[in-house]
Amino acid sequence: MAKLKVEDLEKIKNKTRKMTNIREGAGRGKITVHMGTCGIASGAREIMSTLLDEIDKTGIDDILIKTSGCAGFCSKEPMITVELQDHPPVKYGNLTPEKMREIFKKHIMGGEVVNDYILVVGSERMG
Repeated sequence: MAKLKVEDLEKIKNKTRKMTNIREGAGRGKITVHMGTCGIASGAREIMSTLLDEIDKTGIDDILIKTSGCAGFCSKEPMITVELQDHPPVKYGNLTPEKMREIFKKHIMGGEVVNDYILVVGSERMG
Protein backbone atom coordinates (compact mmCIF):
# COMPACT_ATOMS: atom_id res chain seq x y z
CA MET A 1 0.00 0.00 0.00
CA ALA A 2 1.38 3.39 -1.01
CA LYS A 3 2.02 5.94 1.71
CA LEU A 4 0.06 9.15 1.71
CA LYS A 5 1.94 12.34 1.03
CA VAL A 6 1.18 15.73 2.56
CA GLU A 7 -0.25 16.81 -0.81
CA ASP A 8 -2.64 13.84 -0.76
CA LEU A 9 -3.87 14.74 2.72
CA GLU A 10 -4.36 18.36 1.64
CA LYS A 11 -6.52 17.24 -1.31
CA ILE A 12 -8.61 15.02 0.97
CA LYS A 13 -9.04 17.85 3.46
CA ASN A 14 -10.11 20.33 0.78
CA LYS A 15 -12.57 17.91 -0.79
CA THR A 16 -14.07 17.06 2.61
CA ARG A 17 -14.37 20.73 3.54
CA LYS A 18 -16.06 21.52 0.22
CA MET A 19 -18.55 18.65 0.60
CA THR A 20 -19.34 19.73 4.17
CA ASN A 21 -19.97 23.30 2.98
CA ILE A 22 -22.23 22.02 0.22
CA ARG A 23 -24.31 19.94 2.63
CA GLU A 24 -24.35 22.21 5.69
CA GLY A 25 -23.45 25.73 4.68
CA ALA A 26 -25.62 28.65 3.77
CA GLY A 27 -25.81 29.85 0.23
CA ARG A 28 -27.88 31.31 -2.54
CA GLY A 29 -29.96 28.21 -2.92
CA LYS A 30 -30.74 24.61 -2.12
CA ILE A 31 -31.21 21.52 -4.26
CA THR A 32 -33.11 18.61 -2.78
CA VAL A 33 -32.69 15.22 -4.40
CA HIS A 34 -35.73 13.10 -3.55
CA MET A 35 -34.34 9.74 -2.47
CA GLY A 36 -37.22 7.72 -1.13
CA THR A 37 -37.40 4.07 -2.11
CA CYS A 38 -39.22 4.98 -5.32
CA GLY A 39 -36.63 7.63 -6.17
CA ILE A 40 -33.69 5.33 -5.58
CA ALA A 41 -35.33 2.58 -7.64
CA SER A 42 -35.84 5.09 -10.45
CA GLY A 43 -32.26 6.40 -10.49
CA ALA A 44 -31.96 9.11 -7.83
CA ARG A 45 -28.45 7.98 -6.88
CA GLU A 46 -27.30 8.57 -10.45
CA ILE A 47 -28.96 12.01 -10.39
CA MET A 48 -27.15 12.83 -7.12
CA SER A 49 -23.85 11.65 -8.57
CA THR A 50 -24.36 13.76 -11.71
CA LEU A 51 -25.24 16.80 -9.60
CA LEU A 52 -22.16 16.41 -7.41
CA ASP A 53 -19.98 15.96 -10.53
CA GLU A 54 -21.33 19.21 -12.00
CA ILE A 55 -20.71 21.02 -8.72
CA ASP A 56 -17.18 19.66 -8.65
CA LYS A 57 -16.53 20.73 -12.27
CA THR A 58 -17.77 24.28 -11.71
CA GLY A 59 -16.38 24.73 -8.21
CA ILE A 60 -19.52 26.43 -6.88
CA ASP A 61 -19.90 26.36 -3.12
CA ASP A 62 -22.98 28.47 -2.46
CA ILE A 63 -25.63 25.82 -3.16
CA LEU A 64 -26.77 23.41 -0.44
CA ILE A 65 -27.39 19.82 -1.43
CA LYS A 66 -29.98 17.91 0.60
CA THR A 67 -31.87 14.65 0.31
CA SER A 68 -35.43 13.85 1.23
CA GLY A 69 -37.77 10.92 1.18
CA CYS A 70 -40.66 10.41 -1.16
CA ALA A 71 -42.36 13.61 -2.34
CA GLY A 72 -45.57 11.80 -3.29
CA PHE A 73 -45.05 11.73 -7.06
CA CYS A 74 -43.59 8.23 -7.34
CA SER A 75 -44.41 7.92 -11.04
CA LYS A 76 -42.35 11.08 -11.73
CA GLU A 77 -39.13 9.91 -10.05
CA PRO A 78 -36.29 10.64 -10.05
CA MET A 79 -36.97 14.21 -8.95
CA ILE A 80 -35.19 17.26 -7.57
CA THR A 81 -36.43 20.52 -6.10
CA VAL A 82 -34.42 23.66 -6.89
CA GLU A 83 -34.85 26.55 -4.45
CA LEU A 84 -32.95 29.71 -5.31
CA GLN A 85 -33.21 32.81 -3.13
CA ASP A 86 -35.90 35.27 -4.18
CA HIS A 87 -37.42 32.75 -6.63
CA PRO A 88 -40.21 30.21 -6.20
CA PRO A 89 -39.04 26.62 -5.78
CA VAL A 90 -39.21 24.39 -8.83
CA LYS A 91 -39.71 20.63 -8.72
CA TYR A 92 -38.35 18.74 -11.73
CA GLY A 93 -39.24 15.13 -12.56
CA ASN A 94 -38.53 12.16 -14.81
CA LEU A 95 -34.86 13.10 -14.68
CA THR A 96 -31.89 11.55 -16.42
CA PRO A 97 -28.25 12.52 -16.00
CA GLU A 98 -28.49 14.54 -19.24
CA LYS A 99 -31.57 16.43 -17.99
CA MET A 100 -29.83 17.02 -14.64
CA ARG A 101 -26.84 18.56 -16.43
CA GLU A 102 -29.14 20.82 -18.45
CA ILE A 103 -31.02 21.94 -15.31
CA PHE A 104 -27.70 22.57 -13.55
CA LYS A 105 -26.33 24.71 -16.36
CA LYS A 106 -29.49 26.63 -17.20
CA HIS A 107 -31.37 26.97 -13.91
CA ILE A 108 -28.85 26.58 -11.11
CA MET A 109 -25.96 28.36 -12.81
CA GLY A 110 -27.91 30.64 -15.15
CA GLY A 111 -31.19 31.32 -13.35
CA GLU A 112 -33.29 30.15 -16.33
CA VAL A 113 -36.03 27.66 -15.42
CA VAL A 114 -36.13 24.60 -17.71
CA ASN A 115 -39.84 24.42 -18.52
CA ASP A 116 -39.71 21.03 -20.28
CA TYR A 117 -39.06 19.11 -17.03
CA ILE A 118 -41.15 21.05 -14.46
CA LEU A 119 -43.67 19.22 -12.29
CA VAL A 120 -44.58 21.96 -9.77
CA VAL A 121 -43.59 25.57 -9.13
CA GLY A 122 -43.92 27.22 -5.73
CA SER A 123 -44.74 24.24 -3.55
CA GLU A 124 -41.94 24.52 -0.98
CA ARG A 125 -39.92 27.14 0.89
CA MET A 126 -36.29 27.73 1.48
CA GLY A 127 -35.22 27.14 5.03
